[in-house]
Amino acid sequence: MVSFAAPYAAMVIDARDGKVLHSRNADTRLHPASLTKMMTLYIAMEAVENGEISLDTKVKISKNAAAEPPSKLGLQAGQRIALRYLIRAAAIKSANDAATAIGEAIEGSEAAFARRMNRTAKALGMTNTTFKNMHGLTETGHMSTARDMTTLGRHVLYDYPDYYNLFSRRSTNAGIKSVNNTNRRLLDAYRGADGIKTGYTRAAGFNLVASAERGNKRVIATVFGGRSTATRNAKVAELLDLGFNRSASRVALRKPGRPAYQGKTAPVGKTIRVATAVKKSLRPVLRPTAAKQEQPSVVAAAAMSEATVAADATVVAEATVIEHDIQSALLQAQDNTGVTLVSLKEEPTPPPQPKVVTRISTAGGRHWGINVGRYNSRFAAEKMLLKTALSEMSTLDGSLRKVVKNSRGFEANFLGMSKETADLACRRLQARQVTCYTLGPS
Repeated sequence: MVSFAAPYAAMVIDARDGKVLHSRNADTRLHPASLTKMMTLYIAMEAVENGEISLDTKVKISKNAAAEPPSKLGLQAGQRIALRYLIRAAAIKSANDAATAIGEAIEGSEAAFARRMNRTAKALGMTNTTFKNMHGLTETGHMSTARDMTTLGRHVLYDYPDYYNLFSRRSTNAGIKSVNNTNRRLLDAYRGADGIKTGYTRAAGFNLVASAERGNKRVIATVFGGRSTATRNAKVAELLDLGFNRSASRVALRKPGRPAYQGKTAPVGKTIRVATAVKKSLRPVLRPTAAKQEQPSVVAAAAMSEATVAADATVVAEATVIEHDIQSALLQAQDNTGVTLVSLKEEPTPPPQPKVVTRISTAGGRHWGINVGRYNSRFAAEKMLLKTALSEMSTLDGSLRKVVKNSRGFEANFLGMSKETADLACRRLQARQVTCYTLGPS
């Protein structure tokens, strides 16, 4: 298919630090076509993460969404379909009806969603972009630039890495049928290419934001105004080659900062109350006998395990340190006076019940576990463990959350599970697009 010539623009950056490696007409406002859907998908990922909506939410298709012109999934007015399938259809097939349904499900109307798109664009630093719809069909004032779309592509890559693999799928199940990737020719032809999004209208020409990784290098290239799919892909491949040749071998990764959340407040019940950690923290106990000198450390570990169920790791660590300081003071006072001291309560607090220990035992075949990702910091790994535990309580209840540091980062693991439970938990998490693999007995 060949279109009339549209204005040409291009941008190439080193994705690792955002350095511009090439640009031409990069700040000229042009029609973005379906590159628009990157923003629709970005907001959908944001909404899921912040509890506005879930991937399993059944979205009712409006007459407006069903009436969108091709490319489309073929949705019917009144039908209900899970959000995850709409996301797949918009990302892989570039379906206009699916994109409209996503926006209406999150904000209620096309106009309201467009306002959110523009708020988010501003927060991302997309200074020359104005959105009027969710899909990118030509509309007066609906404009962007090669620079802004490159910026958006980089945020999609780094802000929501768990979703990014979606853009490299050659085909996917979109609920009512399987759909093929509009970018599969470049994905198949260019080594290292793994996304991101194509676009075409007569006014825009053939557009593409593409990302590729080779070794420790990653490059993002954007083209506006290609004359055909073939010539556009050839130009993008040329620009990616240019990017790999011009980028330095070693560059410190500087991910873009996430923008301030532009959506609605998460529903009641989604917020984790940090105060719970202090309320559940164990009080100091009697000095143990000589035969039980190890008990305080066990109590502290149990207290931390219980507290982290309801609070993030940082607050729990602080609560545990405070408790330890009080306990140490009591023990020191006993050493100096010879008098046994009781806790701050009138009656001594009994030691925790054995159930705290049995929940992390590996007896009875509970030698298995699951891994839910590797992170750059202990805090990020612990945050992911807490979030996952709360979302999959039925299978992860009773397991031990443990962060393991190695040369590549911080591994987020659930341990002390049976093989069957680990397999089931991983399958359920993968169905929610959560990266997961089982850990066998070591």
